[in-house]
Amino acid sequence: MAQFILAFDQGTTSSRAIVFDHKGETVSVAQKEFTQIFPKPGWVEHDPAEIWSTQIGVAAEVVSKSKLKSENIEAIGITNQRETTIVWDRETGEQVYNAIVWQDRRTADYCDRLMADGHEPMIREKTGLVIDAYFVATKVKWILDNVEGARQKANEGKLVLGTVDCWLIWNLTDGKKHITDITNASRSLLFNINTLSWDKELLDLFEIPESMLPEVCSSSGMLAETSGSIFAKKIPITGVAGDQHAALFGQMCTEEGMVKNTYGTGCFMLMNIGKKPILSKNKLLTTVAWKIGDEVNYAFEGSIFVAGAVVQWLRDGLGIISTASEIEGLALKVESSEGVYLVPAFAGLGAPHWDQHARGTIVGLTRGSTKSHIARAALESIAFQTFDVLKAMEADSGVSIKELRVDGGATANDLLMQIQSNILNTAIAKPETAEITALGAAYLAGLGIGFWKDIPEVREKWKIRKSFSPEADCSREEMLKGWKRAVNATISWSKNEDTKN
Repeated sequence: MAQFILAFDQGTTSSRAIVFDHKGETVSVAQKEFTQIFPKPGWVEHDPAEIWSTQIGVAAEVVSKSKLKSENIEAIGITNQRETTIVWDRETGEQVYNAIVWQDRRTADYCDRLMADGHEPMIREKTGLVIDAYFVATKVKWILDNVEGARQKANEGKLVLGTVDCWLIWNLTDGKKHITDITNASRSLLFNINTLSWDKELLDLFEIPESMLPEVCSSSGMLAETSGSIFAKKIPITGVAGDQHAALFGQMCTEEGMVKNTYGTGCFMLMNIGKKPILSKNKLLTTVAWKIGDEVNYAFEGSIFVAGAVVQWLRDGLGIISTASEIEGLALKVESSEGVYLVPAFAGLGAPHWDQHARGTIVGLTRGSTKSHIARAALESIAFQTFDVLKAMEADSGVSIKELRVDGGATANDLLMQIQSNILNTAIAKPETAEITALGAAYLAGLGIGFWKDIPEVREKWKIRKSFSPEADCSREEMLKGWKRAVNATISWSKNEDTKN
């Protein structure tokens, strides 16, 4: 009987399920979007029950579409939107509040207080992260402080916390397994990446009871198995990683100095830095890349909060395009943005600036500016933000990056990829499969159960579909100078918000 790997790809705007064969090729895909909840400006939430129902729904759909049965599924791999935080009742499995999404900024002022009180050096040393509303700990604290009765129940051991991987595994096992993988744990501000364990000093700082925490597991191996009520047979769950870690693995960036960038709702660049954590001097994050067996790999990461989301904003907010795919044609109507710069700091600025109070700006508009110039500036903003992160990464690592492996929905836009190559003055390599994040989860799952023998066997499957090289005459320096001015203007705006006339 032919065997396959089923990957869950639980993202920020949709739940997806993909079946992969032994060649690492996609057999079938199912996808369902779910509700985005915006209770207040800067707040972003999801309904955890809807995350679960859409994810298990597409899993059943994709197995059916592939004309397979549960017996054909060797193992399940899970990859997930990171930092999105859920707190639920240990006994009933009911959430006590909506999932607070990674983009959410409600704890920004609390983060400012933590920095003012001098906690950042200790937190950075232990976690490799910066203090920011992006991460899990401040979200959990907010729920415990603001949901009636939550803190008391947590103190009594009645509540548990988890990221989306943890929530899915809890539901897949009918509440028998409360586990998370090491990559998701490393995004919490509660996990010490040096000792590879939850940290009591951090738990005390954020006032989070230890009883709420999941067990931390490897990214690959026999982690759990589904209950008999989910599929017709119990299926092993043998691979779990946060989406960006899964993409790094799916791109086979398994050697030091290899770099990938994922262009999704946000943009996330990761560089494999080997077996030891190194702290960045340029405001990058240091994170666990994955743990396979007893071997841990680490990575530098630069997080860009708004990438593909800027195209969604042009569609849904400004209404200048009807579908995301229209942006390329609109941007191609002009040869340049003619001095228009869009800084999409809708959720603050991520690496290497880390200004959580920054907000989006458009500068350089004239009477001659059109929606085409704004569309092109939007695409360029994704490339410029990536440039800022890559230069920080080169400075920290001492490595000059010769190739950037790319994935994510926006890589379908050839104009963006060419602009990116021009801005970076670096080759861009797009892999054969578009499902790289899910593929990374599938590879981890397959390795965890012996579906594939080892990493060298998996590495042979990585192939380039299309590459881009920098064009000689692309006004790179002039464009970068204008971008820097635009970012400075954005930061200045955020710093002067309380200025009185």
